[in-house]
Amino acid sequence: MSAARVAVGTVEIHLPDVGSLKGKRHALKGLKEKLRHRFEISVAEVDHQDSWQRATLALACVSADSRHANEVISKALDFIEDNVEGYVIDVQLEIL
Repeated sequence: MSAARVAVGTVEIHLPDVGSLKGKRHALKGLKEKLRHRFEISVAEVDHQDSWQRATLALACVSADSRHANEVISKALDFIEDNVEGYVIDVQLEIL
């Protein structure tokens, strides 16, 4: 039996045009849905929940092949950089 590999990516985002927590939730909801649908990954906001203009998202992909999991999360992180309504501050990727 082969071991499962998990790729975890975190991305910190600055959303300069958001003026409320409701606006932030709306902006992130659409982005998270696109990521889940397009890349078949898990996505959650994991930090800065009480801040209007900052968010940290965690992305996870489970695969039998660590290269595949890494590639999926890398592409998802690139997608965020190209499609977020703001700026990416920091990105991290780890294979477990």
